[in-house]
Amino acid sequence: MIIDRIALILTIIGGINWGSIGLFKFDIVAWICGGQTAPVSRVIYTLVGLAALWCISLLFKPDCHPDDE
Repeated sequence: MIIDRIALILTIIGGINWGSIGLFKFDIVAWICGGQTAPVSRVIYTLVGLAALWCISLLFKPDCHPDDE
Protein backbone atom coordinates (compact mmCIF):
# COMPACT_ATOMS: atom_id res chain seq x y z
CA MET A 1 0.00 0.00 0.00
CA ILE A 2 1.19 3.49 -0.79
CA ILE A 3 0.29 4.83 2.66
CA ASP A 4 2.52 2.18 4.24
CA ARG A 5 5.48 3.33 2.15
CA ILE A 6 4.82 7.01 2.90
CA ALA A 7 4.58 6.24 6.61
CA LEU A 8 7.80 4.26 6.47
CA ILE A 9 9.63 7.06 4.65
CA LEU A 10 8.42 9.67 7.15
CA THR A 11 9.40 7.43 10.07
CA ILE A 12 12.87 6.96 8.60
CA ILE A 13 13.21 10.73 8.21
CA GLY A 14 12.18 11.15 11.84
CA GLY A 15 14.67 8.50 12.95
CA ILE A 16 17.50 10.17 11.07
CA ASN A 17 16.55 13.52 12.59
CA TRP A 18 16.49 12.05 16.12
CA GLY A 19 19.81 10.34 15.46
CA SER A 20 21.37 13.67 14.46
CA ILE A 21 19.94 15.28 17.60
CA GLY A 22 21.31 12.49 19.81
CA LEU A 23 24.73 12.32 18.22
CA PHE A 24 25.40 15.90 17.19
CA LYS A 25 22.78 18.03 19.03
CA PHE A 26 21.65 19.16 15.59
CA ASP A 27 17.97 19.20 14.57
CA ILE A 28 17.91 18.87 10.78
CA VAL A 29 14.20 19.67 10.44
CA ALA A 30 14.50 22.81 12.56
CA TRP A 31 17.59 23.88 10.61
CA ILE A 32 15.85 23.46 7.25
CA CYS A 33 12.53 24.99 8.31
CA GLY A 34 13.66 27.90 10.48
CA GLY A 35 13.45 26.59 14.03
CA GLN A 36 11.52 24.06 16.08
CA THR A 37 8.52 26.33 16.53
CA ALA A 38 8.21 27.31 12.87
CA PRO A 39 4.86 26.23 11.42
CA VAL A 40 6.51 24.07 8.74
CA SER A 41 8.64 22.28 11.36
CA ARG A 42 5.59 21.60 13.48
CA VAL A 43 3.74 20.15 10.49
CA ILE A 44 6.70 17.87 9.70
CA TYR A 45 7.00 16.75 13.34
CA THR A 46 3.25 16.02 13.40
CA LEU A 47 3.37 14.05 10.14
CA VAL A 48 6.33 12.01 11.38
CA GLY A 49 4.50 11.27 14.64
CA LEU A 50 1.36 10.18 12.79
CA ALA A 51 3.47 8.04 10.46
CA ALA A 52 5.07 6.34 13.46
CA LEU A 53 1.63 5.55 14.85
CA TRP A 54 0.61 4.13 11.47
CA CYS A 55 3.76 1.97 11.41
CA ILE A 56 2.66 0.34 14.67
CA SER A 57 -0.22 -1.19 12.70
CA LEU A 58 2.30 -2.69 10.26
CA LEU A 59 3.67 -4.83 13.08
CA PHE A 60 0.35 -6.65 13.31
CA LYS A 61 -0.37 -6.88 9.60
CA PRO A 62 -0.18 -10.39 8.13
CA ASP A 63 2.58 -10.88 5.58
CA CYS A 64 1.21 -10.64 2.06
CA HIS A 65 3.75 -11.65 -0.53
CA PRO A 66 2.29 -12.31 -3.98
CA ASP A 67 5.43 -14.29 -4.89
CA ASP A 68 4.62 -16.87 -2.21
CA GLU A 69 1.40 -17.98 -3.91
